[in-house]
Amino acid sequence: MRYTHLRNATGLLEWGGRAILIDPMLGDAGSLPGFRLFDGLKRPNPLVELPASTADALSRTTDVLVTHTHIDHLDPAGVAWTIERGLPVWCAGVDVKHLRKQGLDARVATGEAMGVPVEVTPGDHGTGIVGWLMGPVSGLYMAPVEEPSVYLTGDTVLSDGVRTTVERLRPDVIVAPGGSANFGKGPDILFSIDEMVELVRICDAMVVFNHLEAIDHCPTTRADLRARFEREGLIDRVRVPEDGESVELLRVTSGPHTPAGPPDRRRPGFQKWLTSKLG
Repeated sequence: MRYTHLRNATGLLEWGGRAILIDPMLGDAGSLPGFRLFDGLKRPNPLVELPASTADALSRTTDVLVTHTHIDHLDPAGVAWTIERGLPVWCAGVDVKHLRKQGLDARVATGEAMGVPVEVTPGDHGTGIVGWLMGPVSGLYMAPVEEPSVYLTGDTVLSDGVRTTVERLRPDVIVAPGGSANFGKGPDILFSIDEMVELVRICDAMVVFNHLEAIDHCPTTRADLRARFEREGLIDRVRVPEDGESVELLRVTSGPHTPAGPPDRRRPGFQKWLTSKLG
């Protein structure tokens, strides 16, 4: 199994003949608004162009997976490309209606539908009122036969739900956001650096960090992250790929590798309507 990081949360997960494009933000640099709202540092997003290897990665794509519908995970260019290719879009049930309204072939991510054991997992895109306003977000756990199990946390802080998922499923690989995003004031809406360290400490997995150096409200850099994990003595447990870099994923745990959680019964609320209007 291989994970190729493209930009922000966009990456390609490949095993066998399958290649799942995760959270396709495919627009040019500067094609989206800035998100850092309160300290005068707002800049047009994305901050960087896609790497030169993107076209090759996209040519291999067989499926698309969207963890949630914020515009830095699925932008107009990503929507247009996916429709043009006619690819299925796997997502949580809470996102199906919104994605279908955009013309996408959105399907609920279940093991029966995807042909691989999966479980949709909840996330908390921040804390308090900010986390509530960010709306329902999801992660996804996949356990292909004879391949590493992978837990995509999606955009979340280190919530009780994340801790429980890690403890219960014991994934081989965790792909998590490393940018410590905030709006210039207020709490982080993604893992803080301290929470990233705690995440690595509470699991046996290789942890791959993305969501770095591509969006204006993510101040943490790759150098920041690598330096902290060096100081913590955990650098061998993490990967912080550059845009365009591939990481080989291996089985490292003796975990159950079989999803067994309750079905996802969340429903869209006011926040989903609000975020759909914003992007």
